Amino acid sequence: MSERLPVVDKVDLPLYVVFGEEVGGVLIAAEEVEGFFVDAADKPSEVTFVGVHEVDRSRRRVEDAVMTVVNRQREKIGEYFIGRVVLGDVHVEQSGGKAKRVTCRLFGDRCDYPEAKKIWLRWATGGAHEKGEWLRWPVNYQGAWLHVVQNSWFATSHRAARYGAEGDIYLDGAQMMTRPGFYCALGEAVNGPGGYFGSNLDAVADCISSPFGEGPPEKIIWQNFRTSQEVLGHAFLDSVVKLMREFRIDLAIC
Repeated sequence: MSERLPVVDKVDLPLYVVFGEEVGGVLIAAEEVEGFFVDAADKPSEVTFVGVHEVDRSRRRVEDAVMTVVNRQREKIGEYFIGRVVLGDVHVEQSGGKAKRVTCRLFGDRCDYPEAKKIWLRWATGGAHEKGEWLRWPVNYQGAWLHVVQNSWFATSHRAARYGAEGDIYLDGAQMMTRPGFYCALGEAVNGPGGYFGSNLDAVADCISSPFGEGPPEKIIWQNFRTSQEVLGHAFLDSVVKLMREFRIDLAIC
């Protein structure tokens, strides 16, 4: 398993777009945001949007702001409800008077996964997801990858359900080095690359029992199960197995 990050080229596109949910209209559209993807213990009161393509200077304050993440085609791939936003300093280019950086005060939540910033950039600029791509990132990125998967899944109007993967579902215990990695592997196995099928056991149960989609998987073949036990712990794996058997999923352990 490679520990080298996939190469992501920086492109000139407004990756982050902030607007008022009720009033509408773009407040800020920018290539990058600083101070939003931070550790839980390090949440600055201000964030800075960099590489600004658009800013509405007539609106200094928005109460119900939403920040979307968009791709090359300007399609929404992610979404954060950030609440009140107060526009601060607007730094302009010396020539042309165009905004270059915009500082804002945010009164809502931030994203607690700093690594998500790089993953969003990859998703926005890199086209279709590849099978097993989450394994190409360092192990400590797997929590952030799962966060991006879950956020994007619901932001793009999916439900917590099975949409694809006909036939048997295969899981490889040799790929699961963390619990987030287990949920990444399960989501991909059930719903394809970038797919979601729960981020904790309660969420997995919701996906399995969902009245939407194609119903629960009929059979899961779990290879290298003992490796999963050694890495993830017997108690956790016992809970996973109990859950799957509770919903009468045919679980083959190899």
